[in-house]
Amino acid sequence: MEYEDRVRIATPEGVDLELTLAGVGSRFSSALIDLVIQMVLLGALTVAFLVGGLFGGWGDALFAVLAFLVFAGYDVLFEVFASGRTPGKRLNGIRVVRVDGSPVRFLTSAVRNVLRLIDMQIFYLVGIVCILVTSRNQRLGDLAAGTLIVRERLGDSRPDAPLVAPPATTPGGDWQTWDVGGVTAEELIAVRSFLARRGELTSEARNQLADDLAAGLRRKVPGVAEDVPSELFLAGLVAAKEQRGRA
Repeated sequence: MEYEDRVRIATPEGVDLELTLAGVGSRFSSALIDLVIQMVLLGALTVAFLVGGLFGGWGDALFAVLAFLVFAGYDVLFEVFASGRTPGKRLNGIRVVRVDGSPVRFLTSAVRNVLRLIDMQIFYLVGIVCILVTSRNQRLGDLAAGTLIVRERLGDSRPDAPLVAPPATTPGGDWQTWDVGGVTAEELIAVRSFLARRGELTSEARNQLADDLAAGLRRKVPGVAEDVPSELFLAGLVAAKEQRGRA
């Protein structure tokens, strides 16, 4: 069983976000799966361009360009457009995030993957040693790009809550009747901050942060059912608070 390292991240909402770091085993397994996929893609290109003579005289140049993109762009493409998960990472339940828990962007992913050329030296020994000696299990590319490899939360299959204002009636009743007088201005600011930036968070970080915020505020809003989804509860709280302010 792989030892689990955890890291706490202080969020602007004033709630600590706890993430489980991926270890060497799951990262190496993911890299191996992705390498196999890349080799299959390269083999298909070889058959199409070199054996099949595709594009005639331009075939060699185009093959070289596409082969480079397979190795250089594979990780970047998946990390940016698949929530930090290559196929190998997805199978192992891990993903790349920035050190604040938010998804990686193109430049961030490009930096960490360019430095893979150094990390993979001596059969990836450089990267493995770096992961083992750093407090956040980061290889050189992660250190330079400000990224982490974290585990997905097991059993978290909830769909994302709606990004719009809550409907007039929620599973906990009409939010317009909620008594939100016990919610302080500071707590309201924290909820507003989360709702404004939730689209920048990974799904597990977003769900965890919503749960943490809601857990501390539900007891201040009497009469709301416990089964109201956390984000829906937070959105209803803000809407009720705004209505109270206009009254």
